Amino acid sequence: MSEETGARNRKHTRGSRWWSIRTIALAFLVVVGVAVAIAIYHAEPILRGRIIETLSARFHSRVELAGFHVSVAHGVHVSGEGLKIFGTSDVNIQKPGTQPLIAIDEFRFAASVLNLLHTPMRVHRVYLKGLELNIPPKEQRRAGINVKGGKIKIYVDEFVCEEARLVINTLRPDKLPLEFDISQLQMKEIGPGQPLFFDAMLVNPKPVGTIHSSGLFGPWEADDPRSSPVRGKYSFSNADLSTIKGIAGILSSTGEYAGTLGNIVVDGTTDTPDFRIAISGHPVPLHTEFHAIVDGTSGDTYLEPVKAMILHSPLVAKGSVLRVRNPNGHRVVLDVAVDGARIDDLLKLGVRTDPPVMTGAAELKTKLDLSPGDADLSNRLRLAGLFHISRAHFTNEKVQSKVDALSLRSQGRPKEAKDDIPDNVLSEMTGTFKLSNGLLSFSQLHFQVPGTKVDMTGKYSLDGNQFDFHGKARMEAKLSHMVTGWKSVLLKPVDPFFSKHGAGTEVPVKVTGTKSAPHFGLDFGHKEAAIQH
Repeated sequence: MSEETGARNRKHTRGSRWWSIRTIALAFLVVVGVAVAIAIYHAEPILRGRIIETLSARFHSRVELAGFHVSVAHGVHVSGEGLKIFGTSDVNIQKPGTQPLIAIDEFRFAASVLNLLHTPMRVHRVYLKGLELNIPPKEQRRAGINVKGGKIKIYVDEFVCEEARLVINTLRPDKLPLEFDISQLQMKEIGPGQPLFFDAMLVNPKPVGTIHSSGLFGPWEADDPRSSPVRGKYSFSNADLSTIKGIAGILSSTGEYAGTLGNIVVDGTTDTPDFRIAISGHPVPLHTEFHAIVDGTSGDTYLEPVKAMILHSPLVAKGSVLRVRNPNGHRVVLDVAVDGARIDDLLKLGVRTDPPVMTGAAELKTKLDLSPGDADLSNRLRLAGLFHISRAHFTNEKVQSKVDALSLRSQGRPKEAKDDIPDNVLSEMTGTFKLSNGLLSFSQLHFQVPGTKVDMTGKYSLDGNQFDFHGKARMEAKLSHMVTGWKSVLLKPVDPFFSKHGAGTEVPVKVTGTKSAPHFGLDFGHKEAAIQH
């Protein structure tokens, strides 16, 4: 065979080999293409089945999916609507009208075509809209949800949700379901059996405002949801207190929390530079620091304690904020202690009179009970307690001048009182009081200035438009020694009738009128009625 013929044969052999490689490669591509085409053709039922199987396995629950769509134009794009996950322990049981544990109006996600062939399929991010999570009453939760067992066929790294709603239901007739509206929610799964990282924006209904909270939740304890751990931090800004009838101001708050869903420990602060009560209308700065225990499954909060500062006056409160059904809202029950405060600060907050009727140091202990409802705060607030005011000075010159004159006359110095010599007498007050429907009633009120002690009972309206006090005044001097001239001579014969144990004077007195026109005088008619009683 010639050299030329051998060259032709070798070339033909190489050509045949390359043709075979091309044929095999083409055949392989055809096979892959057919496989991909088959996968794409079956993508919708495959993914639908994987979603239902994954959720059913994760929650051991019946799953319904109303609509499901797949597009493969540029990778795999999945969307669906009407997803419901039920909390029954038997996935084969279907009960018409049963409330789903989880309901999602719309969802969507994307993945690569090759990812479709993997098990488990990994999805980086799923977008949700209209998520509603219904937590069953605690009496039904043990059988209501189970997140154990089953093979996971889709693994999701992150969920991004808008328009979410959390509802914690209850069987108690005196309680309403606890509801939270969540405008935005982002959740990232750290790993199997690990907590979820969340970042949420919540709409607070009263006072209206937005809460931003982020932290870790879980892992979820199916047998006892209350023991599921949670921790994080929050900020609450520009909350409009005027949405709560009877008060106003713009509140901001920050804090941290940790614990379990049934026992969340919260430490935070609030600042309201213009806090005011409707009945007074006076804006005052209010700062609080609080330590609270929150039951996240009922919404009940236990304050242990709250430390507040109103202007320059501190107070400490302990108690509870409980959700009630009738009327719908929160009932606040607190034990309040005020020590080292200024009475003018407290009066500026709670009484319309401007300036406050008096200045001085104040101590107070009271039980506060604020019920929910649409009425003004002053008509819903109940108080019962004790108070002590020292070194009090009345801001109304007419009132203070009458107190000065009373002190001088009761010490047997009537000429100084007649000459209107200013003395700026400081008063002491103690009492037992109750507040109901905007009216302060005193079962015991003790007033003291040099030379005089007064014990009274009566009522005072918070708007300052009503005074009605009656009692007895005991003076050091005899009646005839409290006046000058011919009046002193005329009163000498009656001194024995008004003296007590042969010394001083005791007379019935009253304080009536309004804040602008108070009236001080003797009250013989009231004394007679009291003696007859």
